[in-house]
Amino acid sequence: MLKRILVLDDNQDVLDIVKEALSYEKFEVSITTKAQRIIETLQIFKPDLVILDYKLNGYQGDDICRQIKCNSQLYNTPVIICSAYLDSNIDLLTCRCDAIIAKPFGLEELLDKVYGLIEA
Repeated sequence: MLKRILVLDDNQDVLDIVKEALSYEKFEVSITTKAQRIIETLQIFKPDLVILDYKLNGYQGDDICRQIKCNSQLYNTPVIICSAYLDSNIDLLTCRCDAIIAKPFGLEELLDKVYGLIEA
């Protein structure tokens, strides 16, 4: 059975590239730009890993991560937050994410983080 990954980003180009790279690595990948229903989407898709953009249209990835980690059905799901804002005073680890990737990132770095958090 393929491991499932859900990717949330408001940039369709990023979603397409990440989906293609992860699908090539034999993951089942679902992509979305809809942050407002992310918990419902996660409960339906039941991913083994979530990749979140930090800055979303009207939402923050760290807030979404907190929602995931406080949910009794989802709290064990590893979360990677991708951010172009790592140089600011934002402490992303306080949201209990499992890994952080600075944008822009290479696909090798992304795959290293993914494989470090789930076994394919």
